[in-house]
Amino acid sequence: MALYMIGDVQGCDSALQRLLDAISFSPSTDTLYLLGDLVNRGPDSAGVLRRLMNFGASAQCLLGNHDLHLLAASVGARRPSRKDTLASVLNAPDRDAMLAWLRQQHMAFFLEHRNHSTLMVHAGVLPGWTASQTMALAGEFEAVLRGPDLNEFLHHMYGNTPDRWDNGLEGIDRLRMIVNALTRLRFCTAEGVMEFDTSDGAHAAPAGYLPWFEVPGRKTADVTVAFGHWSTLGWLGRDDVLALDSGCVWGGHLSALKLGSGPAAHELIQVRCEQAQKPG
Repeated sequence: MALYMIGDVQGCDSALQRLLDAISFSPSTDTLYLLGDLVNRGPDSAGVLRRLMNFGASAQCLLGNHDLHLLAASVGARRPSRKDTLASVLNAPDRDAMLAWLRQQHMAFFLEHRNHSTLMVHAGVLPGWTASQTMALAGEFEAVLRGPDLNEFLHHMYGNTPDRWDNGLEGIDRLRMIVNALTRLRFCTAEGVMEFDTSDGAHAAPAGYLPWFEVPGRKTADVTVAFGHWSTLGWLGRDDVLALDSGCVWGGHLSALKLGSGPAAHELIQVRCEQAQKPG
């Protein structure tokens, strides 16, 4: 039985098939952990969702900002932009089944594998959050995701405030803060104030900000944190950090990491992607 983590697919179904062929994936024995942004910008978001749905429990999926954007578009909370490629889902005869499946997915995973702990998120973790707190906060939003109040949240999801965590946050502000950290975070201050205007690589941190995983004393330093979202960062393999968005939809690679006994024993497998969208 093999376990794999896979970076942002973003609607590139043919690349996903080639990656699964490259790793000889067997849904009867292997498990995939997809790190979010399953859809959008690529040519076949519906194909990706149908493929993953057919794998059942062998495909464990996080939701990223593009997946939540699809849910928002589906209820009229946000109109698709000219760069979006969501029509294959929104206009599909099985749209309701795909959207219902998305609502059953996750915001974070915590995996114990061969005595090594890995926390998986789509984008990042605030420096003041522990792994257990991250899982608890992810669970708060998952309850909304699967419940009757999702529509209301989606109509208030977009926005950059609050920009720092406070345990006393409530309601929509609390949920938006959780979602923004888990699905949009790249840079923050040492105090955990988030910044969302910069999407370049780690070298491009605005004055006073750091890549979230470089903040001294962050409380998830005791586990390996795996994430996607940051295509301009690319593949990064460290004992404490695994970055797996290698820019498939922008003409880069789609990456899978086969989990070994620890970061040094993991195996990176990549396929080149034919998609060549302009980032933005």
